[in-house]
Amino acid sequence: MSTQTELHAQPGTGASAGAATFRKPDRSFWQIWNMSFGFFGIQFGWGLQMANMSAIYEYLGARADQIPILWLAAPLTGLLIQPIIGHASDRTWGRLGRRRPYFLAGAILSSLMLILMPNCAALWMAAGMLWILDASINVSMEPFRAFVADILPEGQRTAGFAMQSLFIGLGAVIASALPWLLTNVVHLQQAAGDARVIPTTVRLSFYIGAAVFLGAVLWTIVTTKEYPPEDLEAFRKAKAQKAGLAANAKEILQAIAEMPDTMRKLGPVQLFTWLGLFCMWLYFPVAVAHNVFGANDPASPLYKAGVEWGGICFAVYSAVCFGFSFVLAPMARKLGRKHTHTLCLVCGAVGLMSVVVIHDKYVLLLTMVGIGIAWASTLSMPYAVLAASLPPARTGVYMGIFNFFIVTPEILASLFFGWIMVHLLNNNRIYAIIAGGVFMLIAAGLMQRVKDPRTRSVEDV
Repeated sequence: MSTQTELHAQPGTGASAGAATFRKPDRSFWQIWNMSFGFFGIQFGWGLQMANMSAIYEYLGARADQIPILWLAAPLTGLLIQPIIGHASDRTWGRLGRRRPYFLAGAILSSLMLILMPNCAALWMAAGMLWILDASINVSMEPFRAFVADILPEGQRTAGFAMQSLFIGLGAVIASALPWLLTNVVHLQQAAGDARVIPTTVRLSFYIGAAVFLGAVLWTIVTTKEYPPEDLEAFRKAKAQKAGLAANAKEILQAIAEMPDTMRKLGPVQLFTWLGLFCMWLYFPVAVAHNVFGANDPASPLYKAGVEWGGICFAVYSAVCFGFSFVLAPMARKLGRKHTHTLCLVCGAVGLMSVVVIHDKYVLLLTMVGIGIAWASTLSMPYAVLAASLPPARTGVYMGIFNFFIVTPEILASLFFGWIMVHLLNNNRIYAIIAGGVFMLIAAGLMQRVKDPRTRSVEDV
């Protein structure tokens, strides 16, 4: 690990993006661990949502072609929330710092929604609750990306984002497998006379997720301090001069117009990557229930077992993500971040497309290896490349704008993939998974167009 540190200009001080103000000290392994631990809770909540929401919709009566539009809440809230939160956190300073107030507010709201979600009695209630839950998760999640860029020198950023991948993988492993564990290890059964259609194991998993989400974010808030603006008075004056909705909107639009070239080329990579991932998240658990377990009735025990096995598959790819996170940084040193991410995306594409020829539930777990490798890289490599190209005073808003390239394909899938399922794919959920693999392969090719702006003077880790 290089001991060289990076010159940094604090936002709001009036210094230019390249001005030298102070050198960020290198952080120890445990300091990086503490600052990233909140992502364990965030991903625990996200993992429960990804593995269970399509099944919850089907429990409440949704058809396969209705599922995409019911997921529209997730990308729409990200599109609206993340740039606003990123911009606001760039210009915030208080007792909790710059990014941490947003971690805390989002964690409190997310935990409340996780408690309420599995008690929905109607489809419209679940869809509306997802809007609030996803908005709350976004409030916590977006500032975490900027948090790493704020605190770590360039030479440690890949390690910082890889640590986030580690916690994302670990959180998702436990969250995805939790309903299956409660059924098969704890042997929790639906209580006699309980007429609620959402199983007890799913409800209890969401309650546990609420506690984990809030606890993990609080750990990061308590253990990790942020750098204050070097000139707090100048920071406050600059904030006052740019107050107001119109001024803030203008500043965000100006940032979009001045987007760095590296970010412009990373955008299409993210677009096709997340379109592929969204196809998987929409249909994989229910595809396992219908196509591998042969269950057609969402009320049948076989369907419940299939959805739970889909959660186990998600747990496997998340476990691979966790383990592969330790390999990413040295791999990036050898191959470069661009080539590393390309190779990982190809692994993910092969994993998704191979699902079509697999009919054994245990062999199905092998496909998750490639997906886990792609997921680990997607959570770290694009952000490590991006962070090196951003002016420090706009890190938060650009991390939020970067989310456009994630939520736009999700919105398109939510609006139009239902039509594709009915008219082109005959509502066959497996075909949707294959389409996801094709999209990820396109993303791998586009990654080769990206120029990594990492300077030669800083050794990445």
